Amino acid sequence: MKLDSNNHSVFSLNYHLILCIKYRKKVLTGEISEYAKAIFERIGENYRITLSEWNHDNDHIHVLFKAHPNTELSKFINAYKSASSRLIKKDFPEVKTKLWKEYFWSQSFCLTTVGGAPLDVLKAYIENQGKEARTR
Repeated sequence: MKLDSNNHSVFSLNYHLILCIKYRKKVLTGEISEYAKAIFERIGENYRITLSEWNHDNDHIHVLFKAHPNTELSKFINAYKSASSRLIKKDFPEVKTKLWKEYFWSQSFCLTTVGGAPLDVLKAYIENQGKEARTR
């Protein structure tokens, strides 16, 4: 496993983010998705976030990314949603005709942690810590 590091720690923090278009309007094209991806990468630099994988359907995106332990994920996500919404509507004005009150992203999002060992394996590992020392 490749770990990231900073001055005082090593870590591997991978996240899966799903963002939906408000009311699941079908406005995402390949061109808009690539544009949104570039914004994600640009804003992510300020939050020490690295894009690992990106894909979209016509009404939502899936993003796999890495972050540092002190990254404020909710602030990053809100900054990204705000900036990308504004820029997409500015540079792709045709999407505004399909949106209600010009909202682009849904207010909610799904963010999950990913990677590493399955939870059952981790639970068993923690449960077994010190067992050998206790049996001596």
